Amino acid sequence: MNKTNIQSIGVSLLRIHFGIILLAHGWLKVYVFSIAGTVGYFSSIGLPSIVAYLVIFGELVGGLALILGIQTRLAATLAVPIVFGAAVMNSGNGWLHSASGGGWEYAASLTVIAISLAFTGSGQNLSLNMNPLNRFMPSVIQD
Repeated sequence: MNKTNIQSIGVSLLRIHFGIILLAHGWLKVYVFSIAGTVGYFSSIGLPSIVAYLVIFGELVGGLALILGIQTRLAATLAVPIVFGAAVMNSGNGWLHSASGGGWEYAASLTVIAISLAFTGSGQNLSLNMNPLNRFMPSVIQD
């Protein structure tokens, strides 16, 4: 294996890992908290209901796209406001995610992962490399 292949595998593992995290959080919002419960929570912290629906959609569809390696740069770019928003919303709870109410370090780490994947793309290994939206997007976020 050459250096490029090894780096590609590393990026692919990071992409799949981040995709699983997003998908799991979206699944949690739908099947554990329920959509109505999630919308209610977002409203209780002062966010419009539409934000809850966008976050659920972004986590489910974006997570699946990342796992499969479809439009990775776009999915990662669109995930940035979701995970950065979580970091901001938890910033008053302290650093550690295990703090009461959840801290911001976990969401901040996910933000860095999302930004990194937006820059690097999918990696060529472990990816379907199906990117049907590339012809409509600026070259900087094409995969």
